[in-house]
Amino acid sequence: MWFWFAIAALLCWSGSDLFSKIGCASKDDKYSHLKMVTAVGVVMGLHAAYEIFIGGVDITVNAMLRYLPVSLLYIGSMLLGYLGLRYIELSVSSPICNSSGALVAVLCIITGSRLAVPQYIAVALVCAGVIGLGFVEAKEDESLRIARQKNSNYKYTKSALAIILPVLYCLLDALGTFADSLVLETLDEDVANVAYELTFLVCGIAAFIFVKFIKKQRYLPRREGPKYVGALFETAGQFAYIYAIGDEEHVAMAAPIISAYCLASVVWGRIFLREKLSWRHYLMIALAVVGIVILGVYDV
Repeated sequence: MWFWFAIAALLCWSGSDLFSKIGCASKDDKYSHLKMVTAVGVVMGLHAAYEIFIGGVDITVNAMLRYLPVSLLYIGSMLLGYLGLRYIELSVSSPICNSSGALVAVLCIITGSRLAVPQYIAVALVCAGVIGLGFVEAKEDESLRIARQKNSNYKYTKSALAIILPVLYCLLDALGTFADSLVLETLDEDVANVAYELTFLVCGIAAFIFVKFIKKQRYLPRREGPKYVGALFETAGQFAYIYAIGDEEHVAMAAPIISAYCLASVVWGRIFLREKLSWRHYLMIALAVVGIVILGVYDV
C-alpha cells in the first residue's frame, strides 16, 4: 500500500503546488505566504477535528510534543516555499524543492544504508540539476528573461532569493522526512498526522493574528480562494504521505517517488501559468527529474 499512498501524495501535492503558486505570486501582497499558512492551518485543523471526533484518533499533548520537531521542520520548509513562489517560476522552484528526496537518500547512506550504483548516480544527477539551476538563474541575461516571460501570467526579477528559498525548503524538508521516518517507528501514523495538523492550525492562527491585527492587512476573497484550494490538496497529500513514509522499510523509495510530484508541477506550470523556460532550464530540470525517477523506481 505504501506505493499507492506515495502516488496519491504525488498527485495531490502537484495540485497544491499549482494553486499555492497562484495564491502567492502577487508581489503587491508581501504577506501572501503567511496567508497561505493560515489557509493550510484552517483546512488541516478541520481535518484534525474530523479525525478526533469522528475517526476516534486519540491525540495527547505528549504525542504532539514528540512530533513537534518534525512538524516544525515541515512547516518551516513550507513557509519558505510559499515565500519563494513570488520570486521564481513554479517550473523551476518545484524541482529544486522536491530534490529533498535525494537528500533523504544521502541521510540514509550516512546513517548506514547501502545503495546500489544506479542510486548513487541518481543522487548525483539530482544534485547536479539543483546546482545547475542556480547557475542558470544567476547567469541568465535580463533581456532573455524578459523575452522568456513575455507570455507568462507573472513576472519575476533576478534575485538570490529565487534560488536560496527553494534550496532551504529542500534542506528542511529532507531533514523533516528523515526525522519523520524515525519518529513513526514508535508513533502511530494517524496520531502523528493529527499532531502535525493541530500544530499547523496553531501556526495558521498565529499568522492570521500577525497579518490581520498587527500588520492590518486585508483578506480579499478573490485572492484567498486559490490558497484554500491549494490547502485542500496539501491536506489530502499530507494524509497520504504519512502512510507512505510510515513504512520504514521503504522510506528510501517512498520519499523520492513523492518528490517526483515536481514532474506534474512542471506540466501544470507550463499549461496553466504559461511559464516558458529556456533550454538550459529544461536541461537542468531534466537532470533532477531523471535522478528522482531512478530513485523512485529502483528498489533497494
